Amino acid sequence: MRANVLLITDTHLGQGQAPRLVDTLGSLLSDVDLIVHAGDITDDSILEALRVFAPVHAVLGNNDRGMVLPERIVVDVGGVEVGVVHDSGASTGRTARLRRWFPTADVVVFGHSHMPWHVVDRSPNGHEQHHVNPGSAIQRRQAPRRTAAVLEIVDGTVMSVRHVPLR
Repeated sequence: MRANVLLITDTHLGQGQAPRLVDTLGSLLSDVDLIVHAGDITDDSILEALRVFAPVHAVLGNNDRGMVLPERIVVDVGGVEVGVVHDSGASTGRTARLRRWFPTADVVVFGHSHMPWHVVDRSPNGHEQHHVNPGSAIQRRQAPRRTAAVLEIVDGTVMSVRHVPLR
């Protein structure tokens, strides 16, 4: 089984602004099997627009007032366990904290800082856990560019995680 998962976060768009996100993501939406949004969506219409392209799993961000979403989720994608949370906390201690929150996850997706990030944590027992902040597709803030990330899974294995610069 092969799956391409689009990872996004911190879109911060209101009602009527979904076409802006769809346009920004462009061709990334044409070859996606699943979309994971790590919070700060701000309006349900954004998720509705994304569902046109693929199933969407999302968590609540600190700016998602009035939205009904879980704070954390774990999703199985073709045998790969993906944990999702909006705010991973301070960068100091992040690796241990994400490992504690999602001990069996193969990938943990988070947002909040708008900074693209990807590290692989290897536990003493050899389990690899990818920690991924896709960055923001809309508001780059201090990041050099606006970004999203694509997670490629083949036969229950994480084959790649790549950040994609957006225009």
